[in-house]
Amino acid sequence: MSTRLYYYTGTGNSLWAARQLAERLEDPVDLSSLGTNYELPNTDCDRMGIAFPVHMWGLPLRVAEFIRQLTPLPNCYVFALAVNAGQVAGTLIQLQKALAEQGIALGSGFDLQLPSNYIIWNGAQPEAKQQQLFANTRHKLDSVAAALKARQPGPIEKGPWWQNIPFSAINKVASPRVPAMDKDFWIDKKCNSCGTCARVCPAGNIRMEAGHPVWMHHCEQCLACLQWCPQEAIQYAKKTADKKRYHNPEVSLSDMLTAAKLSKNDN
Repeated sequence: MSTRLYYYTGTGNSLWAARQLAERLEDPVDLSSLGTNYELPNTDCDRMGIAFPVHMWGLPLRVAEFIRQLTPLPNCYVFALAVNAGQVAGTLIQLQKALAEQGIALGSGFDLQLPSNYIIWNGAQPEAKQQQLFANTRHKLDSVAAALKARQPGPIEKGPWWQNIPFSAINKVASPRVPAMDKDFWIDKKCNSCGTCARVCPAGNIRMEAGHPVWMHHCEQCLACLQWCPQEAIQYAKKTADKKRYHNPEVSLSDMLTAAKLSKNDN
């Protein structure tokens, strides 16, 4: 039995989760990035999964776009890993509905809590807290893998109703505004024109002009540009200058460049 596992990642957490699951499935797993390019699954796949971060309590724009391009997948068991910092809310229900519109059933959807990477609200968590979250997720993925091997139906995990209703409403209002939210990125004097931000952006939203990044207003708020900047020169409004950066400690910049489909094996 083979599996195609797509991942969308900005700071590496979803890629890490996809790799951890692939190790546990044992059978051949084809990892494929939802960067600027991707290959749609064949209709004869055994299992198809999507690992992605929760953005504003819902689906990232790129994941939603990917779902809209899918066609029915007969006999293919579809599952999802929703990576978040503690509030999955109704994200997997949103995904279930989006897949249903394409004639595809979501077999199971799992909530995975990993270190927070939304630096606009908070900096990196203490390392001890990060390691505990990694350990908890490794343990959960053991049972996730067992369920997927058996193609067990459900669960579609979600937050409590009092969280889902308001947060889902916020997501519905906020999502259309996300592409233009890059207007608040700026660079400080530490920028050395290395271009990492442009190459690591999974949305291809940054170009370099006169040695400086320019954001082109189809942002997805993954914050890859800010979190992976080697000089920590990228800031967001007045909210990030003094905050500790985060990217998954087991994912390299080379991994991220490959995931973005913009550069490979480039440190």
